[in-house]
Amino acid sequence: MSVETSRTIARQFREDLFNTGKLEIADKICDSQTLIHTHDPVTPDFGRGAQALRQIVSMYRTAFPDSQCTIDETVIQGDVIAARWTARGTNTGSLGNNAPTGRKVMVTGVDLLKISNGKIVECHVIWDAAGMLQQLGLAQTLKASA
Repeated sequence: MSVETSRTIARQFREDLFNTGKLEIADKICDSQTLIHTHDPVTPDFGRGAQALRQIVSMYRTAFPDSQCTIDETVIQGDVIAARWTARGTNTGSLGNNAPTGRKVMVTGVDLLKISNGKIVECHVIWDAAGMLQQLGLAQTLKASA
C-alpha cells in the first residue's frame, strides 16, 4: 500500500470521522473485526469493528460536539502508521456519567493503525485522558476508578 493511501486512512480516521461525526466513514476504513485498543480509563470497550468505532466517536462527539482534531505528524513503517494528533473541544454534552462542564479542553495523542487491504485491522489509541479529565475538573473521576 502506498504512503499516501496510509496517510489518507489515518486522516479519515482521526480528522474526517471525529471532526464531522459522519459515522459511515468507519464502515469505509475499518475491517469488520478491527481490534480497537483505547488504553485509557475513560473509553469503554465497545468490541470490534466499525460498530465499535462508531460508538466511540458518538460518545466523544456527544461530549464535545464542536471537537476539532488535527494530525500533526505521521510516521509510516510497513503496514503501520503512527499519527500524532491534537484535539480541541468544549464539553457541552455528557461524558459517561458526568454532566457537561462547559469547559474547553486541548488534548494530544497518538494513533497506531495497522492497515491491511486498505482497511484498519488493528488500532491503538494512546492519549492524555488524565489531562482531559483534569481540564474538565473531573480528575477525581480518574482517581475513583483507579
